[in-house]
Amino acid sequence: MDARTALLAAALKVLEDEGEAHFSTRAVCALANVTAPTLYHHYGSADGLLSTALAEAFSQFLASKNAAVKSSDPITALREGWDDYVRFAAARPRLYAAMMSRVLLGAQITAAQQAFALLMEHMAAIEAQGLLALTAEAAADLMWASANAASQLYVTAQLRNTGAPTTAVLESIRENALRTILIPESKS
Repeated sequence: MDARTALLAAALKVLEDEGEAHFSTRAVCALANVTAPTLYHHYGSADGLLSTALAEAFSQFLASKNAAVKSSDPITALREGWDDYVRFAAARPRLYAAMMSRVLLGAQITAAQQAFALLMEHMAAIEAQGLLALTAEAAADLMWASANAASQLYVTAQLRNTGAPTTAVLESIRENALRTILIPESKS
């Protein structure tokens, strides 16, 4: 593995294991077994590496969504996409938190925009069948917000001194959002 790739892998590992608060050039360089000048040569700065690592995390997230088998039923596909989103946060809560932090800071991350575009495709398919009670944009916002809320239960589990949320809680969040966006006859 070349130094650039090793640094990127180490950065992702630090973010996953320790979170963004503990991200440092020292930790990353030690894990990658390189010196700080090597990091600066390849990424310009610690923030350059952090930005690249978070963009890579979004790319991994998008790749997992694209690789998932999608139902031909648009409502089922929407449920599956929501579940995929929350599973990513459940498996990598510290990395997920860092990813969302970068979005909140205004970063323009292509893979993040593409992930939202996939959600809009689901909404367009549901809307084309006349099943949305809201506009596609409002429905997408609500589903996105509900997936983020469910994901935060994993991110904040330690703070709340609890374990992972139960399947019943996650399904309740998802299904309440679906009940809001779908016309009553289509709530399957």
